[in-house]
Amino acid sequence: MFDIGFSELLVIAIVALVVLGPERLPKAARFAGLWVRRARNQWDSVKQELERELQAEDIKRQMQDVRQSMQDTESELRASGEAARRHVQDVDAQGRTLADEIHSTEKLSETLSTAAQSVPPAMPEADAAINPDPAGVTDMPAVASPARPDPNDVTGDARRPESTP
Repeated sequence: MFDIGFSELLVIAIVALVVLGPERLPKAARFAGLWVRRARNQWDSVKQELERELQAEDIKRQMQDVRQSMQDTESELRASGEAARRHVQDVDAQGRTLADEIHSTEKLSETLSTAAQSVPPAMPEADAAINPDPAGVTDMPAVASPARPDPNDVTGDARRPESTP
């Protein structure tokens, strides 16, 4: 602080001894030591107070940084949660569409099955009435039998090849 060496202190002590005398020098030294001690204590308390304030400011700054990072993380989590929710809704909508398609396909299959079961089986008597000569040798031209739906046909194609008895 003050660049005072041992030689300067020795000169000050000799001057104080000459000026104050041997009776008052010990009292003056105690008084000076008291003031130096008080000044040091005051300086130390001011220094500690400044350090505490700096630490408090540093802690406040760190808390603000942590709060900001928490807010950023929260907003990122909200955004990713919203994206996941939209994705789940899209998948749910696709699943419903697929279920509706499967349901309509099952209904169509049931309808075709019901329609195929309601068609009467082929009657050989009707075929004989249309074409009385089984060998196909007649004077009259052959009349084609009407097409009947096949009960086992699920494609809905009502045409079947003409059968020859």
